[in-house]
Amino acid sequence: MATPENQSPGDRPESVSIAIREVLSGGPPADGRVGEGMLFRTNKGDFRGILHPAPGSHQAVVWVSGVRGGFGGPGPGIYARMAGVLQGQGITSLRLDYRYPGDFQECVLDLLVGISFLGKDGRGPVVVVGHSFGGAVVVAAGAVSSSVKGVVCLSPQTRGTGAVAQLSPRRLLVVHGKSDTRLPYSCAQQIYAAALEPKELVLYDGAEHRLAECREELEKLLEAWIPAALAA
Repeated sequence: MATPENQSPGDRPESVSIAIREVLSGGPPADGRVGEGMLFRTNKGDFRGILHPAPGSHQAVVWVSGVRGGFGGPGPGIYARMAGVLQGQGITSLRLDYRYPGDFQECVLDLLVGISFLGKDGRGPVVVVGHSFGGAVVVAAGAVSSSVKGVVCLSPQTRGTGAVAQLSPRRLLVVHGKSDTRLPYSCAQQIYAAALEPKELVLYDGAEHRLAECREELEKLLEAWIPAALAA
């Protein structure tokens, strides 16, 4: 799998390739909770995922976390809960960890591997969701993958989002808390301003970086927005 060469430094992965050598599944999830454990073996190293399959599903969501990786996402359990909710709507979820957390280009490649795996498994198109650092990862991957129909940035950083205008006509949702002390909500406003339609910006009063204060509202938003983006 190769990425295009016309890239901006820091915004997209360089023109490199990554190939899936083997995908092992069926074990317990890496976080010890719900889902099916996955191990992606590539020519550039291994990383783990958690699959939440919906029987007969032809649509999917890929979830990635912040600069430290892992599977949790923003507030405690949001990704796992949303995976269960979307399963009920016939949408498969894949939560991914990174090979090298914090290495932007490598993390983008990991996400592209997950998207490619779902496509080969008959599950596509996809929506990609990322929190904080992961918000930039999903923008970069979404800009180069024709399988992506929607991109969701939760409390995103601006570094690495230079390709956001190239997401169009894919749908974009940017969410931020107005009380975020780690990344100011002006980051979300800058990303939204640089993006083309279709796009949506949602700001929550009193919500911090992990969005725990607006968890219920956020989950209702995602429950409606993701299926609509996939169906568009």
